Amino acid sequence: MASLSTSSLSFKAPSIQSTRTSQVLRKPLSFKPISFGCFQSSKNLRLQISCAAKPETVQKVSDIVREQLALSADTALTAESKFSALGADSLDTVEIVMALEEKFNISVEEADAQNITTIQEAADLIEDLAQKKPAA
Repeated sequence: MASLSTSSLSFKAPSIQSTRTSQVLRKPLSFKPISFGCFQSSKNLRLQISCAAKPETVQKVSDIVREQLALSADTALTAESKFSALGADSLDTVEIVMALEEKFNISVEEADAQNITTIQEAADLIEDLAQKKPAA
């Protein structure tokens, strides 16, 4: 498993052997054996880089989810909160996406909407779509 923060990259993989070679990434989602610095893995690794949305975007999404699902103020919401765990069904999720589209003035493709299951995923998608949006 790999994780990336603004200043570091770390790997956790079983059976890592130490050698010095260079890293070559050829396919964006499928990696062959790779090496970083002084260690190499002979197993296929999956690298996932996550760029978290701004805290204010996550908060706005949380507010919309709270409103759409009529959650009480004392219901704890985090970026990892799953819509289904909050009691949302598929219709609720569609309504959440529609409210997000209206609030952020974006358009979410159906395929992307079906992949949104948490507040963080929604916030990340919103920022990605806002960034790709042509300047008016």
